Amino acid sequence: MDAYDVVIVGSGTSGQTAAFHLNEKGLRVAVVEKSDRPGGTCALAGCQPKKWFYEAAEAIAKSRHLEGKGIVAAPDGNWRQVLEQKRQFTASIPEGTIQNLQKAGIDLVAGTAQFLDDRTLSVNGKRIQAKFFILATGAKPMELPIKGIEHVITSDEFLELTELPPSILFIGGGFISFEFAHFAARLGAANQRSVILEAADSPLGTFDSEMVELLVAASKAEGIDVRNSVEIEAIEKHADGFSVRTANSGSFETNLVVHGAGRVPGLDTLQLDAAGVESSKRGITVDQTLRTSNRCVFAVGDCAATIQLARVADQEAHVAANNILAELDLGRKATMDYRAVPAVLFTYPQFAMVGKTEADLKQNKQTYRKSFAKNLSWPTYRRVGLKDAAFKILIDANDQILGAHILSDHAAGMINTIKQAMLNETPVDELYLQTIVSPYPTRESDMSYMLKPLLPHK
Repeated sequence: MDAYDVVIVGSGTSGQTAAFHLNEKGLRVAVVEKSDRPGGTCALAGCQPKKWFYEAAEAIAKSRHLEGKGIVAAPDGNWRQVLEQKRQFTASIPEGTIQNLQKAGIDLVAGTAQFLDDRTLSVNGKRIQAKFFILATGAKPMELPIKGIEHVITSDEFLELTELPPSILFIGGGFISFEFAHFAARLGAANQRSVILEAADSPLGTFDSEMVELLVAASKAEGIDVRNSVEIEAIEKHADGFSVRTANSGSFETNLVVHGAGRVPGLDTLQLDAAGVESSKRGITVDQTLRTSNRCVFAVGDCAATIQLARVADQEAHVAANNILAELDLGRKATMDYRAVPAVLFTYPQFAMVGKTEADLKQNKQTYRKSFAKNLSWPTYRRVGLKDAAFKILIDANDQILGAHILSDHAAGMINTIKQAMLNETPVDELYLQTIVSPYPTRESDMSYMLKPLLPHK
């Protein structure tokens, strides 16, 4: 039986982050991975790979907006060329992951992990014990109770398509569907059309509903049709493609059906009960130290009942590692701070948010003020032909930012500035002064215009 200080289950971004952190402190560490392609979703089929498609799609979208305004003719997209560039990146990830772990002296154990008791794992019949465990098993596509679901491809498979058909139907109105539909709108055929079918009364449920409506309108202009409150009954395959039959919205004919209804924690094979680890549909239950109901087991990333974002997973990995080191008198305890976690939808324009939505504040009967504008005609947007830019910033009675929502071509950068202001508890008048001294004229310097209506009257 092998014994370690820490065994980490999962070789994705959070698993590797924790492994290297603990290894650097002299602990004996092993990483268990069941996939024959170590590296995790973010590197192989998520955050990184999708950016290859986004960057090309953004360049084409900007060119189209500037057609007749300095650009004579917008370029055509070539999905296959982007795919090849993406594959050149992902091809080296599995072997690179293995080599990096080996070079650091971290054991990589191939196989499926399941708990035998609170201190012991079985990996393909091999028993492994540890003082501590970190579960970083990620997430998998949600199971959908739809007849004919076997005809649907996953997001991983979508990013491996060698070409895009003229029509695509996405099940679910979340991150995956919106981003991929926007990629297809710029990198597909000239007559490319996508449909997004959402079961709820609004897509992108965690985002501000008023801002979501603006993104939906911008998406419609690109041939993306978003339908809400749709109950899908069955998917039928025929010679020319597929028929997606619904209970309340008729039938949709399409060339391809994509699962974009979200992902759920990957816990199936762990046998958590044997280790006394509590979980729910949202994932493994953890406290702010990322410790589970078993004091020797921590959970990080998409398998934990927290926020499913790669950078959150990395930060959780550091927090969990620090708390293990503290237990061994090798470091200080740490807690996770979720007060200001930004999220960015890589559509064009980008859609970013941090903090509370207006609906959150109304539900909690919290007093707030807001600065809001849509279809911005500021020079920075006129220069790039972007007509859909919008923003909403919410502050409390003490002039602290409660939430921010931005639809723009540079939303990711601006939302990060606001995130930092929230973490630093910077009042809105100070943030206003800080944004004035920004490179000008840029989207970041435009933030002063967004904040000015919120300045306190003294």
